[in-house]
Amino acid sequence: MPKLSVTVITKNEAADISDCVQSVAWADELIVVDSESTDETAALARRYTPRVVVRAWPGYVEQKNYAASLAAHDWILSIDADERVTPELADEIRTLMKATPGHAGYRIPRVTRHLGRWIRTTDWYPDYQLRLYDRRASQWSGRYVHESVTVRGSVGQLRGELHHFAYRDIADHLETIDRYTTYAARQMHESGRRAGLLQVAGHPPLAFLRNYILRGGIRDGAVGLIVSAMNSYYVFLKFAKLWELQRRR
Repeated sequence: MPKLSVTVITKNEAADISDCVQSVAWADELIVVDSESTDETAALARRYTPRVVVRAWPGYVEQKNYAASLAAHDWILSIDADERVTPELADEIRTLMKATPGHAGYRIPRVTRHLGRWIRTTDWYPDYQLRLYDRRASQWSGRYVHESVTVRGSVGQLRGELHHFAYRDIADHLETIDRYTTYAARQMHESGRRAGLLQVAGHPPLAFLRNYILRGGIRDGAVGLIVSAMNSYYVFLKFAKLWELQRRR
């Protein structure tokens, strides 16, 4: 019967880390790799596990692969500090671990809570994340944003949800969009993507229609409208920053 290691990478997550690690208290091992937080993140994590390592930030991919390398067990569940494993997902994973899993990795549906409700519409749901994997056949890959696990083998899918508390409020959401679109534009530019008037002007309204109409944001009332508009703004800012990079270089 395989055992399970849970890995969490952190940076100034004092507000979230306790709830996060409590949701995986049932696992065989918990490892927290902290990126030199200036708040109480590391101290709070040590209340739940002795496996807390403080290490300079090398980037998402490198930090998550490093956390996996510290694990005593080959099966890894990787979660972020702003995520919680639901009881249903925990039961499903425990059942899976009672035998030899049939796949090398498993995708988990993630649902985000924002503006007082769970968002099960727009591009946000179902936000499948490959987080449960056998490190002997898997590793994290990517560059600046949207890092993911690459699996050498078959991938299964779980039903239990991962709860995501991504943003405190709209202001926090906007700050995150600004940060991530900078990384996304840089990544696109280095991959050879370019943006002109068509991309800057055309992609955002199409993104809004996809989120609000095709993917049901309209069913979530004002919250659905706001999330759809913010997702469209993300697309606009990403292409606008790519356009700006082209002019600079």
